[in-house]
Amino acid sequence: MSATPTEEQIQDQVQDTNTTEASAETSAAEQAFEVEDLSIPEDIPTADDPSSRAASRNLDDAGFTVDEFAALLSKYDYNFKPGDIVNGTVFALESKGAMIDIGAKTAAFMPLQEVSINRVEGLSDVLAPGEIREFFIMSEENEDGQLALSIRRIEYQRAWERVRQLQKEDATIYSEVFATNRGGALVRVEGLRGFIPGSHISTRKPKEELVADFLPLKFLEVDEERNRLVLSHRRALVERKMNRLEVGEVVVGTVRGIKPYGAFIDIGGVSGLLHISEISHEHIETPHSVLNVNDQMKVMIIDLDAERGRISLSTKALEPEPGDMLTDPQKVFEKAEEMAARYKQMLMEQAEEGEDPINSMMI
Repeated sequence: MSATPTEEQIQDQVQDTNTTEASAETSAAEQAFEVEDLSIPEDIPTADDPSSRAASRNLDDAGFTVDEFAALLSKYDYNFKPGDIVNGTVFALESKGAMIDIGAKTAAFMPLQEVSINRVEGLSDVLAPGEIREFFIMSEENEDGQLALSIRRIEYQRAWERVRQLQKEDATIYSEVFATNRGGALVRVEGLRGFIPGSHISTRKPKEELVADFLPLKFLEVDEERNRLVLSHRRALVERKMNRLEVGEVVVGTVRGIKPYGAFIDIGGVSGLLHISEISHEHIETPHSVLNVNDQMKVMIIDLDAERGRISLSTKALEPEPGDMLTDPQKVFEKAEEMAARYKQMLMEQAEEGEDPINSMMI
């Protein structure tokens, strides 16, 4: 038989119950706080959040653009290809070449013969350890993962670019003759080997004595594909002389050579052609019948062709009477200035009419 609880006992039970519930609530709250403290806040997006992926594509907030980021990544692209030009650091000079760090997995190698377009005694003449410069990649990686480099290829490409520009500008250059052969003389231009044909060398020196001489030169042919660089000494001299000459001017010259088609006259270091048709108004069979080598004579300039490096001369225009060069050449030379003045006047008067002033003078 159970006893009926008193009022005091009932109050104690209620108090114990409230204390237990309060303690349980406190424990639950503490547990909830600990869980919340260790969990990921709701306002931080996860990898699965589409808004997070969209935000990641906007690199402006990071201080640089997508293009700048791509450029930064490209610096670490080690996919080197033959023909590429890369920066490298010299870190070792050896007897057969140089070791170069270009950022590849293995140090690259540059053979001695690839160090320069010019001849060098050793690598130290061109390179120094720690030096940073451009290199041309010549080949794929070998079995050891090593690339072959060249400086000479870069210099070679840029040398052809330079001579093409010089030719376009019709520039006169100066170069030293380092060898001669049966056909002419050899020089170097921007490190490239150039050839001067014998017919374009204008000097009284024997060809063999030109070695070590510096000559003024003009470009005749610049052809990288055929590796042909042809120059003219004569054109350079003619141009220089042409700057002081004019059509209709009388000059004194010396016969240096006679051919079936005319005579070559030296007029102050350059050669002009006195064509057989310009010797006299009268027909002649051969220049030898009128002229001799080493003869001194007066001639008149009738054409200056700077592009072809040619000076055309005439004694026909100086004849007071047709045929005087055959019968009385001295008379022609005495009257040369007078006839030249008439020629110049005729040029001015008939320039617009298109008539031949030489033939008009004889009417």
